[in-house]
Amino acid sequence: MTDYATELLKRQLHELNKNPPEGVSVGLVDDSVFEWELLLVGPADTLYEGGFFKARLTFPSDFPNMPPTMTFQTEMWHPNVYEDGRVCISILHPPGEDRFNSQESADERWRPILGVEAIIVSVISMLSDPNDESPANIDAAVQWRNDRAGFKKRVRAVVRKSQEDL
Repeated sequence: MTDYATELLKRQLHELNKNPPEGVSVGLVDDSVFEWELLLVGPADTLYEGGFFKARLTFPSDFPNMPPTMTFQTEMWHPNVYEDGRVCISILHPPGEDRFNSQESADERWRPILGVEAIIVSVISMLSDPNDESPANIDAAVQWRNDRAGFKKRVRAVVRKSQEDL
């Protein structure tokens, strides 16, 4: 399976470098096709606009049967990003039904037909539209719900820091 995963990842990396989603660049970490580094520019018309966010995609050896994990290396304040930077969105959850999460159907979760571009597009969408119903970062979700001005201020600080750290 690893040979198939290697070839598939090489192909997807080539495609993404040839035709990347807007505001995204992708490369390998230490020449390993199973470890990618991403730079996402905060999408226009979102609270994250103008930010430069580094992230890592780590692919399992049984990709595409199982999803990668995505972790922001840059500080991030978002309801769907754990404090350690791991992204928590449905498309990155293993395939099938989750008996502990009835809100999420199997077709929202990872499926082997999905590619890396779908993950990137989902993360960009997540930045514009946080899901506070199933948060990874409870504090960010509570602030998003109850103190929108405070949330915006905190995100502005994160964006400024990302610009300084680049």
